[in-house]
Amino acid sequence: MERSGVEESKSPSELIDGRIAELGDWRGEMLGRLRALIKQADPDVTEEWKWRGVPVWEDAGMICTGETYKAVVKLTFAKGAALPDPSGLFNSSLEGNTRRAIDFREGEDIDEEAFKALVRAAVALNKFKAKR
Repeated sequence: MERSGVEESKSPSELIDGRIAELGDWRGEMLGRLRALIKQADPDVTEEWKWRGVPVWEDAGMICTGETYKAVVKLTFAKGAALPDPSGLFNSSLEGNTRRAIDFREGEDIDEEAFKALVRAAVALNKFKAKR
């Protein structure tokens, strides 16, 4: 994949910091909050920068991606369809057999405990599949 010289010299975490800063509105704030919750839920998480500018969080495989659009910050869980979601956080990409997403809109509250439980479930699933 081609990368600009600027991207090549920065770590994925620095690139994600830059994305949050460049958004400069509620979307950057929301992405930053979600990122912090992911790190709280999984202190061993690795941050990646893929597909020409998509933040990705991984631990024994992909946990989720964080994309920003005009009206939503979308976190797509790679194996979301296989995860328990007792709080009903998934509200997007519900038709697929594998992925599930959560669209966060401006001013919405985050159920932090339910979100962190979802991240931990994704990591547990990745680790379980890695051992098989």
